[in-house]
Amino acid sequence: MAAFGSPVIPNVAYLLQNGTLPAFLDLFTMYGGPLTVRLSEGSLVGALLAFLVVTQVAAWAAWLLWNGSKVGAIIGLALLPLEAMFWIGFALPLPWALSLALIARAWKSLYWLQVSTATARALVLAGTCPAGWDSL
Repeated sequence: MAAFGSPVIPNVAYLLQNGTLPAFLDLFTMYGGPLTVRLSEGSLVGALLAFLVVTQVAAWAAWLLWNGSKVGAIIGLALLPLEAMFWIGFALPLPWALSLALIARAWKSLYWLQVSTATARALVLAGTCPAGWDSL
């Protein structure tokens, strides 16, 4: 999720202007992996923009997770195979192990919906809360 996919934008612009992806300090081609070799210029632009969208959704899921939402964890887990496809296809580092480790470590402290303590207590008193909320 490096920089929320923002490096894609200047790389797509460079690709469209020059017909090739830029090199990083002449060390390696940015986003230069198996997909780069197999796809045409137009398809590569589409793949890079799709990666940008997936990265933005992953950033949103991370924000939800940061705020304690299990929904964010589930979205993040659901996106991992798709993200992994891009990570491998563009020869990017393999951060999914870190993602899995962080979600696994935080899983027990996450909740499904954000409800204030006062609302939760009112639900408990009214007898209309989900199972497990009666400990509030």
